[in-house]
Amino acid sequence: MYEVNRSIAIIKPKQPFFDWLNALPFEQDEALTLTALRQDCNALLIPPAEDFEDARDFIRTRWRGLFEAELADWCDDDTLWPEKLTPNLFQQWFDVEIHSVLTDLVEEPLEREQFAELDLSQDED
Repeated sequence: MYEVNRSIAIIKPKQPFFDWLNALPFEQDEALTLTALRQDCNALLIPPAEDFEDARDFIRTRWRGLFEAELADWCDDDTLWPEKLTPNLFQQWFDVEIHSVLTDLVEEPLEREQFAELDLSQDED
């Protein structure tokens, strides 16, 4: 076992996100539920957190990119996204769990793949 020099933030959709998802103009899997979305959601490696406030501040400074990534996971047409993305709306749509300790139980080395960030050409608010 190895402790990894990262903490984890888990982004869990809430009911308003699920409502938006179901209102999109294309079929969703009928078996998709809010419970299922919250059980298998995005986990992010973040800098090691000394305390919850540090980790929360790190997420707060990146709310827009996280919000856009969550929306784009389900709908790449940004014209179908909420008209105005705000930190308050992010908090209404997602819970953020912070876990300060990450332990690697696998012997194989970690592999990393570059993630292509979204370029949605929207003004920052």
